[in-house]
Amino acid sequence: MTALAPALPLRDSRTMLRRNVRRMLRYPSLTVLLVGMPVVFLLLFVYVFGGTLGSGLPGSAAGLTGRAAYANYVVPGILLMTVAGAVQGTAISIAMDMTEGIVARFRTMSISRTAVLTGHVIGSLLQVFVGLAVVTAVALAVGFRPTAGVLGWLGAIGILALAGLAMIWLAVALGLKAKSVETASNTPMFLILLPFLSSGFVPTDSMPTVLRWFAEYQPFTPVIETLRTFLTGTAPAGATGWLALGWCVVIAGAGFAWSRRLYERASIRHHG
Repeated sequence: MTALAPALPLRDSRTMLRRNVRRMLRYPSLTVLLVGMPVVFLLLFVYVFGGTLGSGLPGSAAGLTGRAAYANYVVPGILLMTVAGAVQGTAISIAMDMTEGIVARFRTMSISRTAVLTGHVIGSLLQVFVGLAVVTAVALAVGFRPTAGVLGWLGAIGILALAGLAMIWLAVALGLKAKSVETASNTPMFLILLPFLSSGFVPTDSMPTVLRWFAEYQPFTPVIETLRTFLTGTAPAGATGWLALGWCVVIAGAGFAWSRRLYERASIRHHG
């Protein structure tokens, strides 16, 4: 019995994962909407603003200037925005399960408690990487020219996965906290807005003093700068990479702890 015990949560998590993947396949409109927004922003900034904004940026190792240079600069921020947009769907899915009584039904069944949230988290991470693949393909089509080698790509994938897990757990907590699906769709919006107040679209030294201070110390900037280093090698990561890693760990830990507390509280309320 002891040897079989660890296998039960894994089996239940796989079941919940299949459920979430099937729901994403059955209702693809939400995924299309969440992926479509960063694609629109990418096209807007590269083709409308790229010629002007790119002229003030240093060229890449390939000697890119103007719109091409700006494409290389802006894509890391767009990729992080893609992650932030995808996790909005996580909060919505969690809120739907909570408000429609499905989770209450799961609690009456012989299912590991952790499996319900784990299935959502892993399913959301898969959705994040589907979105990242689509946005990266569009970025390459509009002029993004990364200079990363194998290690650079592995580093970029790793930091995106960590940032994705961090924001997914935070979105799970926001979905559990929301009283309705409509509220859950709105509360993660600040995650989509933060890239605009970072180094994602323009260098922070071009901002007014107060805004520059906020942009330099908020979590998204070190993650974007680390991504930029891995993909285009514009600057050494150094302490920025460790800062990005630290932010991801802190946000993931806080989101996990908050989610677990909210889920346990809901369980107690239901059984009471």
